[in-house]
Order: sequence, then structure tokens, then C-alpha cells
Amino acid sequence: MEFILFALTLAGVALFHHHTLKVALTGLAAIVLYKLAVTGFHEGPGLAGLGAHFTAEWVVFANLLALLMGFALLARHFEDSRIPQALPAYLPDDWKGGVALLAIVFVLSSFLDNIAAAIIGGSMAATVYRERVHIGYLAAIVAASNAGGSGSVIGDTTTTMMWIEGVPALAVLHAYVAAAAAFLVFAIPAARAQQRHAPIRRDAPAGLTIDWGRAAIVLVILVAAIATNLYVNLRHPELADGFPFLGVAVWCAILATAAWRRPAWQLLPETAKGSLFLLALVACASMMPVEELPAPGWQSAFGLGFVSAVFDNIPLTKLALEQGGYDWGVLAYAVGFGGSMIWFGSSAGVAISNRFPEARSVGAWLRHGWFVALAYIVGFFVLHGVLGWRP
Repeated sequence: MEFILFALTLAGVALFHHHTLKVALTGLAAIVLYKLAVTGFHEGPGLAGLGAHFTAEWVVFANLLALLMGFALLARHFEDSRIPQALPAYLPDDWKGGVALLAIVFVLSSFLDNIAAAIIGGSMAATVYRERVHIGYLAAIVAASNAGGSGSVIGDTTTTMMWIEGVPALAVLHAYVAAAAAFLVFAIPAARAQQRHAPIRRDAPAGLTIDWGRAAIVLVILVAAIATNLYVNLRHPELADGFPFLGVAVWCAILATAAWRRPAWQLLPETAKGSLFLLALVACASMMPVEELPAPGWQSAFGLGFVSAVFDNIPLTKLALEQGGYDWGVLAYAVGFGGSMIWFGSSAGVAISNRFPEARSVGAWLRHGWFVALAYIVGFFVLHGVLGWRP
């Protein structure tokens, strides 16, 4: 019954994309009420079980909320710095400029959180394409951020979870074999579609001046996030599950620099709606009665990529770590990149939809971003063909 309720919630999100938050909260309420009345929770029955469940999950929720809200402010600082307006002077003047921008997102995500990479990529695209960004190109930005983070233990929440649990950083690095192949598949058709929809700016505006103060604030926030992530996970990994260090670090940097340049606080109410939507889906997924995944193997890992598009990848990764026996690079690519196939399949997709609400149509995402699913399949089998399954 929990799966039926969750499936109805996802169907409602797909059909009523103008009311996604209401649908997600209604689905969450229905699942919570059912578990209170009938089955109980993993942690126990009744309200005590509900409280214990959310106590166990609160760090994930707090980090996601803080990062989505904080990086929205970071993206506006980045836009207002006018650095994106300078990009046309350096990018090619045709569809290859779109490919180059996606490559920038890919590289950024390898050392930034994929949410930050996607939001920065969206800001750059909005500027160089004069706010006329094609939905297929938005899907490609999300795919580039998820692909770039898949082989780095600081590039994605799921790979960071693996690192915290003792998976060596080099054990996920070969995910880049799949990610690079996938990039070649989705980047070119996405950039061509964008160029037909709205050509890239050929030149930077005359007399453009960069606001280096805002650029410095962006750098301070990103350094705070990266340094905190590295310090906690390298020096005190036992603390990572007990407190949302990453989200707190981002907000400390935002507040510390607020007197220098005022953040765009007016963005927060609308961003909060999209963030709460993601948290509602993550909460629904965390309460599903899944005790273990199918037996580890390349076939099951391949299938998890498609599951990740609708079932949040954080609980999937948690189950895989408890079960063991996986090729962690293959799994990182599958659950990370697989979420790009639908806009709410990853936190990067939800972050992009906060900036571009038209991306919330599942039908439009699948129709215009068809190359993302193809890229996932091609990337997976390139990795499997080159390196095989190495649990």
C-alpha cells in the first residue's frame, strides 16, 4: 500500500506540475497516516516511531534544505556579478558554445556539490541565451552536473555518503568512464536544440564591468562548502551523520558576507516551495518498506538508474551501503546520473526547476530531454564493456 500511495503521488506530480508541492505534501500525509494506523515505521509503531524516523533522517533533510536555499542566493550573486555576461567573449558563437557551457558545469560538479554546479549552470545559460533556455538544455545541465559529480566523493550527496561509510575515494573514480561517454551523447543534441530555440549571444555587452565583490562572495561560499566537506569527512567522518555541517557552513558564509553585498532575500519564499517539494518526496521514499535491494550485480545496478529517476537516490544508496557487494563506481554513476532522466529525480533537477518553473513538466522533460535516457544507457554499457563489474 505504501508503494501504491507513493506511485499515486509521483503520478500526481507528473500530471499536475503546476501544483507539485500540494501533491507531494498530500502524498506524504497519506503515507504517514497509513503507517501510523496500520504498519508502523522502520523504527517502531505510532508517533514514537514517526519521531524516531525523522530524528534519524533530519541531517539529510536539513542539508538538502540549506543547500537548495543557500545556493539559490549564491546563483543570484553570481548573476549579479555579471561574470555570465562576459562568457560570450570566450564561448564559441554556435552550438559548440552550448557544449562548452555544459562542459563547464561537468567540471564544476567534480569539486562542487552538484546542486551548486546545476544552479550556476542555469545562471550562465539564462544570461547567454537571454532567458530563453530550452527544456532539453535544462535537462542537459542537470545531466552534466550529475555526471560530473558521479566520480567524485565531494561532487554528489550519494558519493559523499559512500565516502563517509568507508568507500575509498578512488573506488568511485571510474564512474567518469561512463560519465564522459554519456556527456558525448547528450551534450551535442542538447546544444543543437538550444541553438535552434535561441542562439547564443555572440559578444559581451559593451562597457561591461564585473562586480568583483559579488564574485568574491561566490568564491567564499564555495570554499566554505568544499573545505567543510573535506575537513569533516577526512578528519571526523563519525560526526557527519549527526549534524548538517555542509548546509550550516554555506549559510555561515552567506550571513558573514551579507553586509558586503546584500543577498537576494526575496528569492527565498519561492525557493522554499521547491525545496519543501523535494524534502516531501525524499521523506516519502525513506518510508517505503524496502529492507534490501536485489542481489548486487551489473544488471541490478543498471536497473537502479531507472529507479533513481523516480525514487530518491539517497535511500537507494543507503540500502546499497548496508547490503554491500557493489561496484561503487558503477553504482555511483547509476544512481547519480540516472536521476537526471526526470526533473525531480535529483536535487539538481529540483534546483533548476526553482529557477525555471517550466521544467516541472515531466512530459516536456522526457520529450525534449530524450537524449539523457539514451546517454545513461550508452554510458553504462561503455563502462561495463571497458572495465566490467568489479565489486
